[in-house]
Amino acid sequence: GVTRLLLTRIPFFKEIIVSSFSCDSCSWSNTEIQSAGRIQEQGVRYSLAVTSRQDMNREVVKTDCAMARIPELDFEIPAFTQKGVLTTIEGIIDRAVAGLEQDQPVRRATDEEVAKKIDEFIVKLRQLKEVNSPFTFIIDDPSGNSFVENPHAPRRDDALVVTHYRRTPQQAAMLGLEGEEVDAKPPDAAEDLRDEVLQFNTNCPECNAPANTNMKLVQIPHFKEVIIMATNCDSCGHRTNEVKSGGAIEPQGTRITLRITDPSDMTRDILKSETCSVEIPELEFELGMGALGGKFTTLEGLLKDIRDLVERNPFTLGDSSMPSRTGKLQEFIGKLQEVNGKTKAHFIMDDPAGNSYLQNVYAPEEDPELRVERYERTFEQNEDLGLNDMKTEGYEPEGASGR
Repeated sequence: GVTRLLLTRIPFFKEIIVSSFSCDSCSWSNTEIQSAGRIQEQGVRYSLAVTSRQDMNREVVKTDCAMARIPELDFEIPAFTQKGVLTTIEGIIDRAVAGLEQDQPVRRATDEEVAKKIDEFIVKLRQLKEVNSPFTFIIDDPSGNSFVENPHAPRRDDALVVTHYRRTPQQAAMLGLEGEEVDAKPPDAAEDLRDEVLQFNTNCPECNAPANTNMKLVQIPHFKEVIIMATNCDSCGHRTNEVKSGGAIEPQGTRITLRITDPSDMTRDILKSETCSVEIPELEFELGMGALGGKFTTLEGLLKDIRDLVERNPFTLGDSSMPSRTGKLQEFIGKLQEVNGKTKAHFIMDDPAGNSYLQNVYAPEEDPELRVERYERTFEQNEDLGLNDMKTEGYEPEGASGR
């Protein structure tokens, strides 16, 4: 047969390699995609509650390093067992059924009992396509390059839960990435860190060329210390930065509300931690925690990052979008660009960890347009932060006290 390769770019998404194979003898054909772009800074996990036939038609980008799972059937497609594909949820189930049926004739001849169990499981997979009962479809991609369509974009989809997370060392090794852990300095060197820019070697996330990452401990006035990490690549010019809170989780969560009334509000400094969610009620827009990671920027810069995040989704303005949805997204992006002080809006930051900050230009006096609320975290918020199972007293083994 003949295999054809095409390097192309999906608008508002990334570069991909499309490969197509066709056989003139038996007319069999196959298409696959591979990501030709960078590995994202964070992994992503999509959890969709499938309740109707319409959900089966949601488009899915599944890379070769993504894991797909259906907990109700205890069914899992491990990473690197299938090539990357642009399909639907129904297409992924059909692909799994085809893979299980491929060796069934051999199994029936060698191990009839195993073949019978697989036949029963194939029937269960096909029944899922009818959606007689709800089930959960999960895609976990450490590279962050997989997507599940949100037909209600830019509004929130209650059936779809998107979680961004930091890769474990094992996942980074699986993707061929070098660890970026920095050896901690002894406590007595804390004072030196405030006046020193630390530097360690890494690879550029865009072109994979050797680059340096700078790390600096910064004191934000009227707030706390944060750690800023910035990477500059001399080869391709790519630049990225990330912010980590330098302190502990606060006893209470923080909800910051800014009423944007003047263009000068766009220059306010913002520290958005990884646990902070953003909401703009006038646009019916909500950005969950984990998205965009930690950011130390201005209000204008954060709104630009939000706009880029919406435009980068291939199901919003790309080739696979519908004209009606494209119009809504263009209208939303237009309204987002108008939020510059001329169009009044409320900008809300909700951080259960209390590690986010929005500049008060009147400090130390109160800002009439800025409201900061402290609240007690719920059990679910403590669970997301890992505080419910955290034990800070009496954690040592009983035998340790006798030594």
